[in-house]
Amino acid sequence: MNQPAQRHEFQAEVKELLELMVHSLYSNKDIFLRELISNASDALDKLRFEQLTSSVGGSGSASGELYIRIETDPQKRTLSIIDNGTGMTQSEVIKNIGTIAKSGTKEFLRAVKEARNQEIPPELIGQFGVGFYSSFMVAEKVELLTRRAGETAATHWESLGDGSYSIGDGERDQAGTTVTLHLKPHDAEEGLRDYTSDAVIKEIVKRYSDFVAYPIRMKAWRKKTEGSSEAKVLEDETLNSRKAIWDRPKGEVSDGEYREFYRHISHDWTDPLRTIPIKMEGTLEAYALLYIPSKAPFDLYSPEMKRGVQLYVKRVFVMDECKDLLPPHLRFVKGVVDAHDLSLNVSREMLQKDRQIQIIRKQLVKKVLATLEEMKEGAPKEYLQFWAEFGPVLKEGLLGYDVQDKEKLLDLLMAGSTADASELTSLGQYIGRMKEGQDAIYFLAGSSKDAVAQSPLLEAFVQKGYEVLLFSDGVDELWLERAPAYKDKALKSVGRGEIKLGSEDDQKKESAALEEKQKDYSDLLTCLRVHLQDEIKEVRLSGRLTSSPVCLVGDEHDVSPRIQKLLAQMGQKPQKVKRILELNPGHALIPKLQAIFRENQADPRLKLYADLLLGQAHLAESGELPDPGAFSKVLTEIMQRAV
Repeated sequence: MNQPAQRHEFQAEVKELLELMVHSLYSNKDIFLRELISNASDALDKLRFEQLTSSVGGSGSASGELYIRIETDPQKRTLSIIDNGTGMTQSEVIKNIGTIAKSGTKEFLRAVKEARNQEIPPELIGQFGVGFYSSFMVAEKVELLTRRAGETAATHWESLGDGSYSIGDGERDQAGTTVTLHLKPHDAEEGLRDYTSDAVIKEIVKRYSDFVAYPIRMKAWRKKTEGSSEAKVLEDETLNSRKAIWDRPKGEVSDGEYREFYRHISHDWTDPLRTIPIKMEGTLEAYALLYIPSKAPFDLYSPEMKRGVQLYVKRVFVMDECKDLLPPHLRFVKGVVDAHDLSLNVSREMLQKDRQIQIIRKQLVKKVLATLEEMKEGAPKEYLQFWAEFGPVLKEGLLGYDVQDKEKLLDLLMAGSTADASELTSLGQYIGRMKEGQDAIYFLAGSSKDAVAQSPLLEAFVQKGYEVLLFSDGVDELWLERAPAYKDKALKSVGRGEIKLGSEDDQKKESAALEEKQKDYSDLLTCLRVHLQDEIKEVRLSGRLTSSPVCLVGDEHDVSPRIQKLLAQMGQKPQKVKRILELNPGHALIPKLQAIFRENQADPRLKLYADLLLGQAHLAESGELPDPGAFSKVLTEIMQRAV
């Protein structure tokens, strides 16, 4: 016996989302049909895979060709999208439509609110997984009738987009889903076309959904001649070509077709930077079509990010997120891989051990990195656009000890530089500008671009004409900790150990002069170290500073403060590493401190000045103080003494 429909309230975020959709000024409302067809295609993919790999079937399951059907009724102003895919149970309908568990919904709402106008950017609708709700841009009411494969019960759902929906039992002859839109009156000024028009439907399907693997059919009037008479009959017409774009020769596929297929698989409405068709033959047969996006997705750094390319076996969909085909640092790559020699029953556990998957993965990585290298050399503006979006992710590949492509990743690396604050440079370009006799690539890593660019640690290098690379992404200190080398040149931090610049004669002269001054100020330096002994392991004169009075550095193999902080955030308790405080022997402040010390070694001002210098060094390094309150007290007391 059928149960009466029950009324439910949408989740708060869904209500807000519906409000945006219903009252949106989004100009290209055609996207709703592309999203509903895409949802139907996904449902068919799932059912096809289940039928091939398990015993799914039984009452009401699809037993013939899988399809998508579009039906229109101009009199009733309805448009229906019908599939015989996997369908949903009532609880699945509530979970998938009544509420949204994905964090993407909140991100979508935030992104829309941050837009400068009221128009919803087209790439947001599909990218955030909210395509079903785009129906309310064109419909006054939406109905859904669905039946799960292998089940006998069907579910009917409907909503006016007003913050609530009703759900109850329904009747459907077979598994699948029907979405029926009760359309708003078409109004050109509001961007509403007549979505009951056959011509409009055909145009939208051809433009956005031509590559869907299942036939998209619609009844159409055709002229039929019988003897001497001619009559119009209503017959099925397939609207899409259904061609597997990835195994067609590149010369037969237009740029427009490649772009539309990218939108189909990625839900990203911005054009990709690069399209990469791949054909593998020999020990195995496989085809791939990969894309490098032009924009980073909102969840690029989220553990929940949908990553990995789609996996097919002889054009049969197997897996939506095959993470084993690309490493994590290439997770931004979208696309399809069709491996002809794999088993349809391949599981995620089997994939990890499958030799063919490893061969395919190696080829995909090689092709992607080669494409990026070609872009870097041949289209530098495009590459800089790519680097701005995905550079930090690509650098994650340098964290692995066993990455075979580390040298290629270093080839692709871009960084800021003291040579030109407005331009990024590569390691290869840096080496081409190195001074004669320079045996290392100098770099400085820090918490922000401004902090690194303005660091006093750069002063001597800039004065003597030595270029320093500047790194400020969160991942930088992690991979730089591993002391990498590029083209036999070690990457050396200017904030660690003792740096010696210039010719051997220059180094000897500077070293001798510094040692002489170190002797002169030895007792003062010891006094300052005693006052700061809980924080600092050594106070010494610096060869790095030319104008600033003080800086903080580490020993050659010390763990950096940012790494210590990261370990602490991960729940570890790293051993505290004390830093080295360096003073500029050429700064006017140092002789004045020396005079105070000689007059009275117990002068309380020496402790205040020691704390002040340490605080100044912290601020110069990161813009932050370990204890702002204590520093404020020191500053206040010094001002009181001075006034």
